Amino acid sequence: MDAALHDKILDILDRHRILTIATVRPDGWPQATTVGYVSRGLTLFFMTGPETQKAKNIARDNRVSLTVDHDVPALFQITGLSMAARAFPVADAATVRRVVMEEMPKRYPEYAAMMADIDLAGVALYELRPEVISVLDYSKGFAHTDEVTVRAAELAG
Repeated sequence: MDAALHDKILDILDRHRILTIATVRPDGWPQATTVGYVSRGLTLFFMTGPETQKAKNIARDNRVSLTVDHDVPALFQITGLSMAARAFPVADAATVRRVVMEEMPKRYPEYAAMMADIDLAGVALYELRPEVISVLDYSKGFAHTDEVTVRAAELAG
């Protein structure tokens, strides 16, 4: 992946705090949900309840699509990311604890007190590994997108 594009992706991930993730429902329809996230390089983590519809959807089919973007006052200011990724449940207790108890509160300091008392048994943490990333930048023209395929070596932070 081109270094400048890689840096642009990391910048967009750093500047935003929520993403919209689409999972595949049992009836085949996509289900989009907004979640908070933390990132390590191109790898993203989000948490949810273990019994949520998205957790059930991912257990059945781990292919997801997601976007990272924000509202802008003018069309040609649109920038963001669209990713095709795979979602994997994080089973390692040390990783779950580190992401949920340390990384999430740093990213969302307004929730730090709540996170300090969270029962990790009620948390499902997922790792998102992108396979294709589209970088949207309308300042380069209407609907301009640079698309890259992500190699495993590029995922690490």
